[in-house]
This record gives sequence, structure tokens and C-alpha cells, in this order.
Amino acid sequence: MSAPAITFLIRSLDVGGAERQLVELATGLHRSAWRVKVITFYPNGPLEERLKTAGVPIVCLNKRGRWDIACLRRLAQDLRRDAPDIVHGYLPLPNILLVLLRPTLRTHVVWGVRASNMDLDRYDWLAKIEFALARILSRFADLIICNSEAGRAYHLARGFRSDRAIVIPNGIDLTRFKPDESARKQLRAEWGIDGNRPLVGIVARLDVMKDHSNFLRAAALVLQARPDTRFVCVGGGIPEYRDKLRRLNSSLGLDGCVMWADLRTDVWRVYNALDVAVLSSAFGEGFPNVVAEAMATGVPCVVTDVGDAAAVVGDRGWVCPPGDSASLARAMIDALNALPCDAAALRNRVHSHYSTEALLERTAARLFELLGNARSSTRAVAAR
Repeated sequence: MSAPAITFLIRSLDVGGAERQLVELATGLHRSAWRVKVITFYPNGPLEERLKTAGVPIVCLNKRGRWDIACLRRLAQDLRRDAPDIVHGYLPLPNILLVLLRPTLRTHVVWGVRASNMDLDRYDWLAKIEFALARILSRFADLIICNSEAGRAYHLARGFRSDRAIVIPNGIDLTRFKPDESARKQLRAEWGIDGNRPLVGIVARLDVMKDHSNFLRAAALVLQARPDTRFVCVGGGIPEYRDKLRRLNSSLGLDGCVMWADLRTDVWRVYNALDVAVLSSAFGEGFPNVVAEAMATGVPCVVTDVGDAAAVVGDRGWVCPPGDSASLARAMIDALNALPCDAAALRNRVHSHYSTEALLERTAARLFELLGNARSSTRAVAAR
């Protein structure tokens, strides 16, 4: 009896929280003898290399833009040809498309829901339409996997199908995210930060939900109490928004105190360079990978109370109201004053609650349960 087959669908394999979790799950299931395939709309994402190295096949639909409908035909042809047991979407549009194609397929449809309280008024009209469609079509998904309790509660309160929505937190690879003094020295040297100077950072794409403005205003307040501190913003985004943030940076007198670093694939090295990691988001977070990844690297975190961020840090970090720069600044100062931290305790918390092994075990169990017949039981034995 052949192993079960699963195909993932995602926009691209750029460096982001959802994308990194898909790679962890796809490679983990592949190691467990699942037949795994990943389909993307757009090519050449930096995370593709990890899948290729692991032996997971990738198919790109080469979508030519937002309104390229022809790629749907290519997607349907691929899924009909392979006939996987399960198709698993990541994020709204892939979820919607898999349900719309379902009448032409013989497969189970799983949705991945990664966000919580999205402020859709901050985005264009298409985001609102996608959410409305997802709410209506959620009844046709066989399983909805949310990565946070906050995300599940938010979507159920807005009409998503309740009896099929479960929570499986993200998993962090502690062999990849770990303290590394050599990486710390190398990156701080690259950035021109001497070894003893406190460095506070935010690792996030330049997007309104991440609220870099809150981080910058808090940084200006921190400098009044700790003028030796330096700050770094790591992540890419829309150039117009980046320019807006840099103008704010200058108006706050932060020139020379805040560095702007492009998106990086070696994010584990970034965490090692930091003394304190910050999540300043205003809304929308589900399970913030960056928080658990930083903790796994032994770096203390200051977070706003969005999504499951407070649950992730537990009693090992600082939690502030979103949008409150004064509170965020006080927490950043407290975190700096508490250095050095107990790196082992931070790693132990991630290991106990958010390991990659737990992610794979929980997900595989629910997928086998979804298959729900004698054939899937036989496959389960074989996959072990």
C-alpha cells in the first residue's frame, strides 16, 4: 500500500512565517514517508532551496499577475493528474481556490489559517472580498487548521465553520534556532555594532500590521533612558511604505541609531545578533513565529498583546498593549536592564510547547483521522 499523498498550495516561498512553517511541515511529512508536493503561484522564493535539498518536489504555476486566471487551469490539471489524498492550502487565496476546484477533484481539502484579528480597512478591497469568500466557503473545507487560539476564535466569531476548525500551534526547529556566539559576532561586525552595545531588533516585513511606527516611537523613548542602545529593523516591503517609515525615523531623531536591513534567509543569525527581540504588531498576528524563534535562540522578547503572542512568551517575556509606545518603551528598558537572560529557560519553553516534533505529530494525527478509513490506517502503520 502506497504512502499517503499531500499537496500544499501557497502563493510563493518567500521568507515569511507561514512560508517557513509550510517548509517545516512539508519536509517533516516527507521524512515520515508521506508523498509530499508543493505548488506555488510565483517562482524563485528563497525557501525553495530547503525543499529541494530535502527532496520535496516543487511545481510553480508561473502566475503572471493578480488577474492571471489561466494558472487555475494548470493547477486543476496538476491536481487531477496526481490525485493526492489531501490538498492543503496556506493563506486565504489558496484556501479559496482549492475549495472552488473541489468538485473536479477526489481529495480532502485542508485550510491553513494563520492570522487573527485582521484590520481589513487597512488593506485594499480584494482583501475584504477574500475574507468574505473564505467565510462563505469554509463550510466546504474538510478541516481548518488554525495556528493560534486567537485566530480560531476570531474566525469563528465571524462565521467560519466551527466544527471543523482546530488549533495546532507552529513548531520551531531548535536545531536551527539556537544560541551561536560565532554568528552573533559575525553579524554584529557586519552591522558595525560592537560586542557590548545593546541591540534591540524587530524582524518583520514592512506592513502596517507589524506597526513599525510603534517600534520607532518606543525606540526614541528608550534612547532617553539608555542612550547606548541601537536598533535594527530587518525585513522587506513596499518601497513607499519603507520611505514613510524612514521619514518618521528621521523626524524622531533616530538617524544613526536605527539600521534598516533587507530581508534575510539566515534569520537565525539575526536573532543571535540581538539582545532583545520585539514584536510591535497592532493586529493580525496568529502565532508569531519570530517570538518563538527568538526565544529558541535564547533572546528575550517584548511583545504586544496580539494573537497568541502573550501565550508564547508566557512568564518569560514582557507583554504590552498594542499601539502603546510608552508601554512598549518601558518593557524594552526592563528587558535590557534584566540582561543577561536565562537562555536555557527560554529554549526549554519553546521545546516544551512549540517543537517541530509536536507540530508534525499533531498534524499527521489529524490528517490520518481525516482520511478516516481502513486504507489510511494501513498507511499510518507504513509511515511510521
